[in-house]
Amino acid sequence: MFDLEKAIKQWLKQFRKHRAFETASIREMELHLRDHIDDLIREGHSERSAFDTAVADFGEVPNMADEEFLNHRPHNITSRLGLTMYRNYLKVALRGFTKQPFFTFLNTFGLAVGMAGGLLISLFIYDELSYDKANVFADAERIYRVHIDNKTAGEVTKHAAVSGPLANVIRQDYPHQELVVRFREVASVLLKKEEDDLNTKEDKVTAVDTTFFEMFGLTLLQGDPNTALEQPKSLVLTKKAAEDYFGTPEALGKSLLVDDGDEYLVTGVVEDMPKNSFLRDYRIFISLSSYENSKSLAWNNWSFPTFIKLRKEARSQHLKDYLATVTERYLIPWAMTFVPGLTVESARAANQETGNYLNFGAMPLTDIHLHSRDRESEFNINSDIQNAYILSAIGFFLILLASVNFMNLSTAYSLKRAKEVGVRKTLGSSRFGLIRQFLTEAGVISFLSLGLAMVIVLMALPYFNELAGKQIAVPFQNPIFWIVLTLSTIALAFLSGSYPAFMLSRFKSAEVLKSSQKRGGGGRVRNVLVVFQFSISVFLIVGTLVVYQQLNFIQNKDLGYRKDQILIIDNVNAAGSQREALKQEVKKISNVTSVSLSSFLPTPSTRNGTTFFREGMLESIDAVIIGNWRIDYDYISTLNLELIEGRNFNREFATDSGALIINESALPMFGVSAKEAIGMRVTNDFHRPDKENMKFYTVIGVVKNFHFESLRNNINGLSFRLGQDAKRMMVKLEAGEFSRPISDIEKIWKKICPGQPFNYYFMDESFNETYRADAQLGRIFIIFTILSILIACLGLFGLTAFNAERRAKEIGIRKVLGAEVSQITLKLSLNFLKLVSLAIIISLPLSWYVMNKWLEDFSYRISISWWIFVVSAALAIAISILTVCYQSIKAAVVNPVKSLRME
Repeated sequence: MFDLEKAIKQWLKQFRKHRAFETASIREMELHLRDHIDDLIREGHSERSAFDTAVADFGEVPNMADEEFLNHRPHNITSRLGLTMYRNYLKVALRGFTKQPFFTFLNTFGLAVGMAGGLLISLFIYDELSYDKANVFADAERIYRVHIDNKTAGEVTKHAAVSGPLANVIRQDYPHQELVVRFREVASVLLKKEEDDLNTKEDKVTAVDTTFFEMFGLTLLQGDPNTALEQPKSLVLTKKAAEDYFGTPEALGKSLLVDDGDEYLVTGVVEDMPKNSFLRDYRIFISLSSYENSKSLAWNNWSFPTFIKLRKEARSQHLKDYLATVTERYLIPWAMTFVPGLTVESARAANQETGNYLNFGAMPLTDIHLHSRDRESEFNINSDIQNAYILSAIGFFLILLASVNFMNLSTAYSLKRAKEVGVRKTLGSSRFGLIRQFLTEAGVISFLSLGLAMVIVLMALPYFNELAGKQIAVPFQNPIFWIVLTLSTIALAFLSGSYPAFMLSRFKSAEVLKSSQKRGGGGRVRNVLVVFQFSISVFLIVGTLVVYQQLNFIQNKDLGYRKDQILIIDNVNAAGSQREALKQEVKKISNVTSVSLSSFLPTPSTRNGTTFFREGMLESIDAVIIGNWRIDYDYISTLNLELIEGRNFNREFATDSGALIINESALPMFGVSAKEAIGMRVTNDFHRPDKENMKFYTVIGVVKNFHFESLRNNINGLSFRLGQDAKRMMVKLEAGEFSRPISDIEKIWKKICPGQPFNYYFMDESFNETYRADAQLGRIFIIFTILSILIACLGLFGLTAFNAERRAKEIGIRKVLGAEVSQITLKLSLNFLKLVSLAIIISLPLSWYVMNKWLEDFSYRISISWWIFVVSAALAIAISILTVCYQSIKAAVVNPVKSLRME
């Protein structure tokens, strides 16, 4: 048998010595080689066929020997051949794709799905990471927010708002500050022009210092930023708010009535707040001097979010070190003026003994959105960096799974390219040249997939925005986006094509050309990749089930109060002195069972903390900081709160104006049992100089703990007292149709509060808002889990089709010998099911560990049940069986005569 490889190598050696080598055209080289082959190959018919096939399938012969020519040609000829070589690579790639449309579709579609999922998640993460950055607020990297971490009697609380006097203290004795600005919690207000009848409720309102605009680099469209918020009863509107109230942004010098009372002057108009900032959706900024308590020197009033801009040379650690001294330098000396015998040393010793603390700290402005979810008094509900990590991992896995598909299918179909590799190597192609060819093909598929992925993203983005609660857009105008996308696609092409390229280029030409046995390379590696794919898929299935179990636990947990069928009427303060009359009229409606007035609700609403001392115990060690809510007589019965000791407030007891009800968590903080608490006297009036005239509250009842904070947090101490400053009304309705009682309430509202907006919502809706981010995470988990399973199944589908094709002759022989379709199907499917089972064994312990870590973020959480793992495993096996069996049955029912003739 003639040695084709040896003959062509000899021709190459001789032709390089020929003087025509440097001037010969590509066509002349091809003809010269053909003549040489005709002279040498007379009886080697099979080799001649292989040569002709190579020329027909893969282009000009000299291009196959490109490295041999390029190493010996002048520069201009080398450049010409290099360009031709890459053009040839592209032509060969496109020809190969059209010859294997099924293989090309699986690779392209699988990569496109993975890239689309990865791109959507990348846009989501980019949006999350963009909050409060330098492109949102000027010098954002130098701005820090002060906060308080407090532990009292074992109860730990974290506050985003701090004491009012802190800002002036920092201005006076911290030299590294450039600017300090305070905010004040305002909640909602009613606004209208004086000539209007109807108020508009504004939920996003805050009061700020005059340094607000300079601090955050905000430019006023109208007004002077240095004086706009200097005077009391002045406010600044955003551009959108000005247009809503006055029909034009030109609102400077106009006025608005606030809560049907004082007239406030519009002293400025500012651009709408960025959507990726902590002030998103805030529209009204009132001068801080409008509020009397802004001048208070009390350090126990934590109602003022405070921000500091450091000088350029300052370091954040220096700020944190300074804030760590504030408690002993200022807060304790203030407390010493009304706590007998208190000294800094005694307070320090008491804290060391009890483990209590009250620490001031600082957080970078740029960290607030993702690192401050569990603090009270935030401007908005923040996201969680943990969720960003989880979604980043899912996006990475999606792209990796798609890349694994490419590697798997490419190595599986390597047998169809073995002859090509052999001929190319025989004709002089080096291994590096072959690697370039296969990487070029991977690049072509990757960029085709990118185009399809962009189409998928544009179609899916509106639904994804609705799912994630975002307003994400593809940044087509941003050149950095395209650069990153292009580089990422090139990297993905290299990742996806590297293993097939290196494996295929390793084939030995002589063995491949002489061997008639068809083998697909990389069998072990393919098995490992299949295991990896399904391990990730099973992990995501477990994660999805755990997230939904936790959300279901939250929805169905006994919260200790009633949240369904409770209608909340907002802004009842608009009724003024008619609030009680409004309540009594609503109680007369037939479908209403109970009504209560209060600003404080278990769902997101006003929060307030107060420091209490027991009678005769005014040492700092005895201070108890707990929530203090003002309610009415019907509050506890409306929410179905359970009294475990004592009684509720009662109109028949005039002394109840000085009564207090506490929850179970407050008992250990006061160091008493439920029975001992009844009759206990406490005071929050301890700061007055004439201690003999302090006002005391008497505890008359203890309520069972209920969840008035997120289930991520423990239930802290809480107290109730009677108050008349309610902004909300709770209406308990009977089960059934709610439209009629709501309509009746609205009629009463319009009668008592003419011209006032009638705003209402249900308490369970407000409760769900607290867990909106977790619910979004659960839905996103489901979507991308489905995508990961789809990608894995595409790969398994392709491998099964390849396996059935490779074993077509074996299947035909088995059928001729009497094998049943079910037996053949089982034979073809068993190996894949073994791989899926191994993936399940690997992924279940990992998923248990990771999801337990996620659940640790909740103080009240589920235990991961065994059935979650069983369902996940069963689902993975069922999906793989459906995927594998389709191709296996299809191969098993083929006529054996056709299979054997094909072979």
